[in-house]
Amino acid sequence: MTYATLPVAAQPSRLRHFVQGYADSKIAVAALLVLMLVLLSALLAPWVSPQNPYDLAHINVMDARLAPGTVSALSGMQHYLGTDEQGRDLLSAIIYGLRISLFVGFTATAIALSIGAVLGMTAGYYGGRVESFIMRLADIQLSFPAILIALILIAVLGQGVGKVIAALVAVQWAYYARTARGAALVERKKEYVEAAVLMRLSTARIVMRHLLPNCLPPLVVVATLQIAAAIALEATLSFLGLGLPITEPSLGLLIANGFQFMMSGKYWMSTFPGIALVITIVAINLVADQLRDVLNPRLQGA
Repeated sequence: MTYATLPVAAQPSRLRHFVQGYADSKIAVAALLVLMLVLLSALLAPWVSPQNPYDLAHINVMDARLAPGTVSALSGMQHYLGTDEQGRDLLSAIIYGLRISLFVGFTATAIALSIGAVLGMTAGYYGGRVESFIMRLADIQLSFPAILIALILIAVLGQGVGKVIAALVAVQWAYYARTARGAALVERKKEYVEAAVLMRLSTARIVMRHLLPNCLPPLVVVATLQIAAAIALEATLSFLGLGLPITEPSLGLLIANGFQFMMSGKYWMSTFPGIALVITIVAINLVADQLRDVLNPRLQGA
């Protein structure tokens, strides 16, 4: 039986259990609220940020490296987190940087999830040589460090948002393929799949209408964790100067730009973007950890 064919009375019970699972954990609720605040700030950046840090008409180099809380003598604007070496308001730069970091993380995860889930379920459903070929590719990919693969691909493809996303997809798809393959192997032997085969339903319909809904819970958990991993990897590449170009806002670039001024006492230029990055990643990981507990049938009776 697939999730789509559950009795109507059973669906509210599953929803109540999901909501109650989050409500019972204060840490999960706090992390979810922080994550929602981060997402809303990023989505509404043009309206909630004090300044557009990438509009040259609103930036003055004479305001460079102002300490947190300083009021600009030129514009009269108070910079709550200070300014960077170009005179940009650091709070505004962080909010705009979150937009790119979250966009890269969510987009790369969605594409990698789609590719990995299809390949993994195909391997689990067909087995044999198809499974061996797909899993050997995944094993080869997972045998190398993720940062090494990303560095090689960025060196070949060059800088840019689309190229960073492509590198992250190449790094992440194997995680979803292995997870989907394991879930498909379990579901493939169940009665509802065998009944669908006997009814001569097409392979695509069996995989997409029957296997996929039952393989989604573990894939959702892995995807949530991989969003944080993608954001961290993008920040690492940008910090090394190999990710996004300097014309694109990114938390990794803000940390890299401010790092060279740390020894001169301008701690805020690198510290505050780093704190924002850590808070975002920790919140996503805490939400994913609670999501794993809620979706794990073995823990539902605890």
